[in-house]
Amino acid sequence: MRLPTSVLVSVSLFTAETTAALYLSTTYRSAGDKIWQCFTLLFTLVPSVLVQLTLIFIHRDLSRDRPLVLLLHILQLGPII
Repeated sequence: MRLPTSVLVSVSLFTAETTAALYLSTTYRSAGDKIWQCFTLLFTLVPSVLVQLTLIFIHRDLSRDRPLVLLLHILQLGPII
């Protein structure tokens, strides 16, 4: 099975965005700006979690349990599915 290019681009952009947010957050922490650090983490993590929750409901199959799919969404790896 070969992954489509759009999935690879999506995952790499997600990884780059998360890495940049974590770097910016550590920069704010070392500078003593706790409020900006919290805002950065909040505006990065909340949309990501909401997207994963939405994908859980979209990919839900009512006829069988799929614990691997749920685990991948919890680990923020939903675009790979």
